[in-house]
Amino acid sequence: MTTESRELRSGSVSEVPRVDSPSPKPAVAAPASGSEPSGSVSRSRREAWAAYLFLTPWFVGLFLITVGPIAASLYLSFTDYSLLEEAKWIGADNYSRMFGADQRFWTSLKVTTIYVVVSVPLQLAFALALALLLDRGLRGLSFYRSIYYLPSLLGGSVAIAILWRKIFGAEGLINAALAVFGIQGSSYVNDPDTALGTLILLHVWTFGAPMVIFLAGLRQIPSSYYEAAAIDGAGTFQRFRSITLPLLTPIIFFNLVLEVIKSFQSFTQSFIVSNGGGGPNDATLFYTLYLYLNGFKHYDMGYAAALAWVLVLIIAGLTGVNFLASKYWVFYGDSK
Repeated sequence: MTTESRELRSGSVSEVPRVDSPSPKPAVAAPASGSEPSGSVSRSRREAWAAYLFLTPWFVGLFLITVGPIAASLYLSFTDYSLLEEAKWIGADNYSRMFGADQRFWTSLKVTTIYVVVSVPLQLAFALALALLLDRGLRGLSFYRSIYYLPSLLGGSVAIAILWRKIFGAEGLINAALAVFGIQGSSYVNDPDTALGTLILLHVWTFGAPMVIFLAGLRQIPSSYYEAAAIDGAGTFQRFRSITLPLLTPIIFFNLVLEVIKSFQSFTQSFIVSNGGGGPNDATLFYTLYLYLNGFKHYDMGYAAALAWVLVLIIAGLTGVNFLASKYWVFYGDSK
């Protein structure tokens, strides 16, 4: 037995000196949940102020050019305001006059409704037909697409409206073509029975924008659908009715909403073709033209503001109806 073991048994071993462990460092308190360091907060505030600074021109334009005039026109619709004198509050008299005693209001609303109901479907049908033709893979497709889009860029201009008046005038291109066959024509823009029809044709002629949108929609339809239908024996018309038309319903709906709104706002064509009066016999008296005549010819700006707000309500109502009805005929993928 060794000396060390004897000492262990006898308990005479001296105690081993204890080494004190280093004292733990005080724990750093974790930041409270949701809080950020003060430096990060100040940086976020600086970035927010910088964003507001850059958005200032937009806010100024929003309130001075959009919100301000809207609020002013709403107020003026309840006043008698002639642009030359101070506005006088008359309550709902402008609206009572509009729906009660103003027959030209109803005439302008009727003319505009006929214009929209006839021209918009014709324009969309013509645009879809041309889009189907261009989708066949014609050479120089980009060139044709640009050429066909030009009418949408030029159709609302004063120059085209003047040209349209010349074409359908007594000595215009239409009568010159009819004279070759021995047919004596008349001035179509000065005939109450045909004047509105010439403006409808002008609107149909501006088919470029919806046509380009239709063409983009057709390019998104997978060709495998048509191949499978052809294998099953489906003909051209059946493929169009069962594949193309249902898959294009979102595009048709989009174009329909845009063209209805744009048609109700048509002004230049009627103003130029009718020499600013809506004639003959108010046959081309568009709603916007009647609004213009009240505001800037008769200086009845209060009544014109009331007409403008009624037009806003009409367009908003029709847009809402289109959206509500869309769930019955517009297909989005597998849903209706």
